[in-house]
Amino acid sequence: MVKKVLLGIAVGLFFVYLSLKGVDLEGIGTGLKRAKLWYVPPALVLLVIIQVLRSYRWGIILKPIMAIGQSSLFPVSNLGFLAMVAIPARIGEFARPYLVSTKTGASLSSALGTILVERVFDSLSIFALFFAVFLFTPLPPWLIRGSVFLLCLTLALFGLMAVLIFRKKGALNVLTPLLRIFPKKWHVGLEGFTGNLIDGFKILPNGRSMCYVALLSITIWVINAVVMYLLFFAFEIALPLPAAFVLMVVIVMGIAIPTAPGFVGNWHFFCVLGLGLFGIHKTDALIYAIVLHFLSIGIITVLGVVSLPFNRFSLLDMKRRFSVDQET
Repeated sequence: MVKKVLLGIAVGLFFVYLSLKGVDLEGIGTGLKRAKLWYVPPALVLLVIIQVLRSYRWGIILKPIMAIGQSSLFPVSNLGFLAMVAIPARIGEFARPYLVSTKTGASLSSALGTILVERVFDSLSIFALFFAVFLFTPLPPWLIRGSVFLLCLTLALFGLMAVLIFRKKGALNVLTPLLRIFPKKWHVGLEGFTGNLIDGFKILPNGRSMCYVALLSITIWVINAVVMYLLFFAFEIALPLPAAFVLMVVIVMGIAIPTAPGFVGNWHFFCVLGLGLFGIHKTDALIYAIVLHFLSIGIITVLGVVSLPFNRFSLLDMKRRFSVDQET
């Protein structure tokens, strides 16, 4: 884990260097002072709404395996997202399954399965919006190819998850022999972990719930793009709403790379890269990236800190519970 953390920090610092290269540092301070701050409050409200919708959507995905009200789930979700941005190299992704299993006593690996479902719906929603925008906005070939590749990976993962949950018994019969390539002492644990993980996909056979989750996912990412669009006005960036959707996709692709805490470095670099597609000067783009990052991570941090008294979190305990979960 320590090596992953150090590698993530190193990659983040590299992206920081790339973000600052060729930038007018004095111009950053000047640009920040010129910002129209009255666009910030509505952006913050929308960012809070996004977190509320994320928690509500997760509750729907969790419902087939565990029932938990939003009064309990919202603090868990907030603290989980805080861990995700605070712990380098994406290790914090495991925080929400750990926290919800601690609170409900449910299988940790099943909760992890719901996170995979959530990520798949996020990806499908983002790329659906991206390709809708593509019909009206010319984009560079590398971005289109990269998006198509990631979309194909997402569809393949979705198809695999569907097969696993619709044909769970048969899938486990196929997977069990494959798991025997691992040391004998791990066999039972891996078989149990795999079975519980598949249980986390139980929402997939429910068409009505799937459509609801898809609608919520699209809503979340539309609001996200609207936040970016609002901040265009704060810095007098004359770009249309479709540009915000393109920028959102570029940033999401960038922060998928495991790096430093808070996505510092890769968020800024890919935001600058995305705005550069529309001819925005690097200094102006970095100013925008700094503020967008500060607001987005700031909301997650505040909500997470407020939720700390309602939850107990320990990296060592999280690792222990994963080990126990594999053995049961």
